[in-house]
Amino acid sequence: MIPIAKPLMGEPEAEAARRAILSGWVTQGPEVAAFEREFAAFVGAPHACAVSSCTTALHLALLAVGVQPGDEVVTVSHSYIATANSVRYCGATPVFVDIDPHTFNLDPSLLEPAIGDRTRAILCVHQMGMPCDLRAILEVAARHSLPVIEDAACAIGSEILWDGNWERIGKPHGDVACFSFHPRKVISTGDGGMLTTANADWDARFRLLRQHAMSVPDRVRHGSDQVIFESYPLLGYNYRMTDIQAAVGREQLMRLPDILDQRRSLGARYRALLAELPGLGLPMEPSWARTNWQSYAVRLPRGSEQRVVMQSLLTNGVSTRRGIMCAHREAAYPRGSWSCQTGADGCDCGPETCRRLPRSEQAQDETILLPLFPHMRREQQEQVATSLRAALSG
Repeated sequence: MIPIAKPLMGEPEAEAARRAILSGWVTQGPEVAAFEREFAAFVGAPHACAVSSCTTALHLALLAVGVQPGDEVVTVSHSYIATANSVRYCGATPVFVDIDPHTFNLDPSLLEPAIGDRTRAILCVHQMGMPCDLRAILEVAARHSLPVIEDAACAIGSEILWDGNWERIGKPHGDVACFSFHPRKVISTGDGGMLTTANADWDARFRLLRQHAMSVPDRVRHGSDQVIFESYPLLGYNYRMTDIQAAVGREQLMRLPDILDQRRSLGARYRALLAELPGLGLPMEPSWARTNWQSYAVRLPRGSEQRVVMQSLLTNGVSTRRGIMCAHREAAYPRGSWSCQTGADGCDCGPETCRRLPRSEQAQDETILLPLFPHMRREQQEQVATSLRAALSG
């Protein structure tokens, strides 16, 4: 069976975990601090703060920019449910806008009409590692004095052309960028997340809130020759990364340039292998973006049944996933817990269908994700292409 994804790990990661375990310091400590420094340097950010997941990173980012109960955050429904969940954790309401059907990212032309008196932030997503149109989004945000948070869960190593230079996602273009180290992502620590920002005050707030708002960090207290009594001035969270995870992450970060080269080579080869399949829509990379090909999504020809095609591939030893989910179609998001336009008291759309989000729903229903991982062999890619051709012709 060809898996949909597979993290590239080996003896260096195992030895790193062993190093952390034998050090006697296994929770948040020196390895986390080193991982933060190295990650910040890699993306070109002044500050990086490690946490337990991208979901917790998004939650802290929204809290830091001031999102409170009763506020609204403009975002997309077409994303993993954690994006919308992080908004609701703050007691705020997600306001969903539709996507660009070519990039699967937020359509900036639909952004301004969704902004209202209660809007406190814009939360954009670099879906499947494909950079969204940050410049257009930031122009709208600036007109309304709104902070922009980037859900960069999938976008480690992706780049955007900025003022003539290629810059990595995570270098502060928006206000805060949030990354994931889940095993489905480009590098992994088992699970974990990272926030990057240029705002020193927000970085300090992330660090405070991730550790129950403890006034004195563990390393300071344990390293002091004086007795220190910490205090807890705010309601905080247990959102820490462990030193075991961070040690693995440091090794993964060293592998990342090679991983990116391999993934981009695989993405180009998929295009060559699949270009002749009638009616198959291949992913588009804008001229101003370089994706990491975290996922390779193809749009099925008109009339194809998504589940039937996926089952045919599975029967032939190829794992796939359906198109990216839409949060508004899930039972966890009943009508009233979200809005598709600011100020809407209600909507006469069906329980799983929104007339204002047709492209998001089509993307979920008409696309599938093909296997892609850095150590994927040529014959495995050929098997995927052959199996997909057979599934579509059948």
